[in-house]
Amino acid sequence: MRVIAGEFRSRKLKSIPGVATRPTPDRLRETLFDILQTRMAGAVFVDAYAGTGAVGIEALSRGAPHAFFLERNRAALEAIRENLAELGLESRATVLAGPVILTLERCQGNLVFLDPPYDLEREYGAALELLAQAPPSLAIVQHSTRFALAEEYGVLRRTRMLKQGDNALSFYAI
Repeated sequence: MRVIAGEFRSRKLKSIPGVATRPTPDRLRETLFDILQTRMAGAVFVDAYAGTGAVGIEALSRGAPHAFFLERNRAALEAIRENLAELGLESRATVLAGPVILTLERCQGNLVFLDPPYDLEREYGAALELLAQAPPSLAIVQHSTRFALAEEYGVLRRTRMLKQGDNALSFYAI
């Protein structure tokens, strides 16, 4: 796994084995940040279910001044911290350990990326309902093309869905 573009372009990131996390493929990350490029300056990015932190680190590499990394898996938390340290990004990052449903309300980001691991698909709705209580500018959800998300969660409405292979990105805003 590597950083796609920006300040840390082509830098390798530590990953973790197994299915405890669901890595966002490089091509999908590139597509996501091509869409978000005009929103990165001044953005506070939240990488929920961060895994190795690749998506949040990509946001920092592309100009976001700060990112929150939410993760409960200990091996993933260690990988996030090592990746941030290797790139010298500790001062621009906040790592919150614990279930996303409990840590999400502790960070105020205007761009929120949700990508629960395979065994936590039931958390999509709960996380989006929680976000709808204090909506960000944009919530982006990575999910399987076979997993149907609702069009609305509280005040958040799906504004776009992009499919790439087996993955989809759903964009929610007010």
